[in-house]
Parts: sequence; C-alpha cells; structure tokens
Amino acid sequence: MTRRLAEVAKYAGVSEATVSRVLNGKPGISEATRAAVLTALDVLGYERPSKLRGEHARLVGLVLPELQNPIFPAFAEVVAGALAKRGFTPVLCTRTIDGVSESDYVDMLLDRHVSGLIFCSGLFAQARAPHDHYLRLRERGLPVVLVNAAIDDLGFPCVATDDRYAVEQAYSYLTSLGHERIGLVLGPDDHVPSRRKLAAFADAAGDRADLVQHTMFSMEGGRAAATQLVKRGVTAVICASDILALGALRAVRRLGLEVPDDVSVIGYDDSALMMCTDPPLSTVRQPIEAMGHAAVALLIDQVSGAPVPTEEMLFEPELVVRASTGPVRG
Repeated sequence: MTRRLAEVAKYAGVSEATVSRVLNGKPGISEATRAAVLTALDVLGYERPSKLRGEHARLVGLVLPELQNPIFPAFAEVVAGALAKRGFTPVLCTRTIDGVSESDYVDMLLDRHVSGLIFCSGLFAQARAPHDHYLRLRERGLPVVLVNAAIDDLGFPCVATDDRYAVEQAYSYLTSLGHERIGLVLGPDDHVPSRRKLAAFADAAGDRADLVQHTMFSMEGGRAAATQLVKRGVTAVICASDILALGALRAVRRLGLEVPDDVSVIGYDDSALMMCTDPPLSTVRQPIEAMGHAAVALLIDQVSGAPVPTEEMLFEPELVVRASTGPVRG
C-alpha cells in the first residue's frame, strides 16, 4: 500500500496524504486534484477502491510515433491543453524501438477504459503496415480521430495538412528563384502523405524518378537521400519533414557546398527551433494549433454521441521563407 501511495502521489504531483484522502473519500479535496489522483490510479494499473469504481476517469489515449521530432511534442501540448479544458486527461503513448507497438498501446488503453483515442502520424498512414487494431477499435465503436493523411476505408474522422499544396508552394517558390533541377526527399513509398507530395511534384516536374529519394524519417535518412540528389546535380531540395531537411543541410556541407549559395533546402512542419538552425530553415508550416483543436472537437463530439463527418478535413499549410533558400547561381 505504501508503495502504491508513493507511485500515485508522484504521478499525480500531490502528497501521499492527499492520495490517501482521495482513496478514503475524505472531504476538502478539489475536483481537479481528485481527478488527477483517480487518473493516476488508472494509468498505473491500480484498482480503484470499490466505492470509486463506478466513476470512470475521462481518459483519452494520445498515440504518437516518437518524441524526437519536435513537431509531435508540440502537437501533444496543443491536444493536452484542449482536452483539459473539456475535462479530459490525455494518456501519452509513443511507439518505441524495443517493441511497444500501436497495437500494444491500444490493448493497454482499452484496459484503462479510455473514452477515446487520437492517433497522430500513426500506422494508419502506411499502406503496408498492420491495421488490425484500428479495425478492432471501429468494431467496438470507440471514438477515434486520426491526424495526418490515412489509407482509405478506415472509417474514422481525420484531420490532415494539404500535402499536395505544401509541395506546390515550395516548388513554385523555388522555380521563382530560378531553380530547375529540384529534388524531393520523402518518407517510405507506402507513406500516404509522401505519396500525395510525390503526386504534386510529378504534376509540377513531370515523371522524374531521378529527382526523388525515399528514406526513413530521420536526420540520417535525410542526409543520405540529399547526398544522392546533390550528386545528381539538383540545386534545391524539398524535404517531407524538418528532420529530413536538417539531414539535407548536413549533406550539402559534407559535400563541400554551401546552403543556400549552392543548394537551397526547404523543410516541412516548421517545428520548434527551425528559425535557429544555421542557416534558419525555410519550411512549410503545418497549422498544428488549428489541427489539434479540430481533432479534440471531433473526438468530444463522438464521445457525446453527436454525428461527425468521416470525410478528411484538410488544413492549408503556409510557406515560411528563411535563409536556407536563395536564387540559383548563374
């Protein structure tokens, strides 16, 4: 019991005495503190006292692919704040390399009797990934919202950035600077947002497979992909994430060239600190504030039983011009 009190108190950010008062139904505890303690019990896997078992914590699972890319913590902050204002508590879950999968998290969250789930950039965006856990959630009728472009036929509300328009903006801007050989660095070839970006690029540049590189979403992947493109003579690179773009900056320098004098680079996300890179990164900004609030609103509507559209809700991105782009050399 002492260990449980200590763990719950630490998680909830309160004293062990406060936890004890909540568990014993003592007066003088604010509703916010009481909810925090009950949420801690649920998340840590402890049974509530019998007199509290009828009171289900209003938990919402927030499933992210990682936290190293700063766009995901930023999105989590928006969603957590919006959920708190509605009286819900997020349970943050991130996939890990040591075997904690989306499916594992779904099982855990179902055991915690969550009110719903929000998935951001999950396996729903990869055509060849397993999707059984999404189908299980749909069969149960649990409220779910997807953030980012998804494969067809999952049947959940979805909010996403207009990936095609993002590439159109970036490509048009680079051509206005005189660039003709423009490369594109994308995620895996089964990644739906990357496929949409590729379609927009093909419309603008034609079927130029030599100007496109698929890779993993990492700085190392961006560096390897951009190295190949620069060696093929591109003078500008559009990347499908800021992390890939940072790898591209490194690739250009490793080849003895300069950004933007020799190669211009554009990222995607406008995640934290991109204005502080060397040089500050031009990028296409995702409207995560608006998207996060829309995702929460769609989830809460489902929880309350209101009908919600299953058509994708597209948000318009914005090109942010900084110092990593410049005119092509004459």
